[in-house]
Amino acid sequence: MPDADNNRPHPWRKPLLILEFSALAVLLGSMAWFSSQTADGGTISAGWLLVPALASLGVFVSFIGLMYLRWVAAANATNRTRHRIIFSLLALTLLGVWVYGIANTWLSLNAG
Repeated sequence: MPDADNNRPHPWRKPLLILEFSALAVLLGSMAWFSSQTADGGTISAGWLLVPALASLGVFVSFIGLMYLRWVAAANATNRTRHRIIFSLLALTLLGVWVYGIANTWLSLNAG
């Protein structure tokens, strides 16, 4: 059974999935909580925005980790360098979008 080793999932897959869905639950829960807190016209302290920011970072990092396992770790040796380059560009782009969104949110809060 030479294919038996190929069917076993990577040991990081389960922790990354747990992180991704836990962070997603925290993100959605914090958005619902913010919505209920501001329904009566109240404001939320800027420090509370760290909760969804860190949760969204957890979602992005776990997504990137799972993408690495799927694209790079599973690639054969001849294509691995190409996969790493493409993966690195995509990961930097995703993290750049996250940083841009967090920075714009923070700047809009401080400007208002």
